[in-house]
Amino acid sequence: MSTGTLDGRVAVITGGSRGIGLGIAAAYRAAGAHVVIAARKATGLAEAREELLRVKGDGDLHTVVANAGEPEQAEACVDETMARFGRVDILVNNAATNPYHGDLLGLDLPRAEKTVRVNQYGMIAWTRYAWRAWMAEHGGAVVNIASVGGLIVDPHIGYYNATKAAMLHMTRQLAYELGPRARVNAIAPGLIKTELARAVWEVREPILTAKLPLRRLGTVEDVANAALFLASDASSWMTGQTLVLDGGATALPIGVDE
Repeated sequence: MSTGTLDGRVAVITGGSRGIGLGIAAAYRAAGAHVVIAARKATGLAEAREELLRVKGDGDLHTVVANAGEPEQAEACVDETMARFGRVDILVNNAATNPYHGDLLGLDLPRAEKTVRVNQYGMIAWTRYAWRAWMAEHGGAVVNIASVGGLIVDPHIGYYNATKAAMLHMTRQLAYELGPRARVNAIAPGLIKTELARAVWEVREPILTAKLPLRRLGTVEDVANAALFLASDASSWMTGQTLVLDGGATALPIGVDE
């Protein structure tokens, strides 16, 4: 049964075929929205569609093959959404890439450019087309999926985290530029128990959670609930902000072992 929170609204979600993006799509569908999920691979989209059709909701469901780092594909997806539904009320910039692990000084230009193209410029491109197609005149909500890594230092994924830090700043910048028509907010998840991150959390979960105030890792549902709040009227006086969902990791004191 739909909660009615997003009844009649149209949401476009990048990287929507798995993990956090798929979880957000399910939450939006359950809330009554028409949902468009975009991803690079048709097979993944087909599997995601089957899963989402099992979620009870009154809204329609549409899939589009689109690479978040290719602006012309972003524009085509928004155009297709407008042709099918006539509006784009919500945009979730969820797609991201991380082709490099290691020290910043070892980073090569091709992988740096790929990371920026998807994680930073992709966010701008998708927001631009949603704004021009609908939000500039009718309003809307943009939800950017960043990372708690944008607030901390990590020994392995420093450049990825740097692009997420940029995403947090651009969220504030776009909130200023697109207000009062559109609201722009971000979510900064900590370690979430997705299949993609299974190699990171599965073996080390007891160690990872032992010091967290909430003693557990995050779930896709945790992020989806926050994304639902930011897309709905419940957050109507909120823009330019970042919700940190990390189980309390950034609230831990420095230099305390126990």
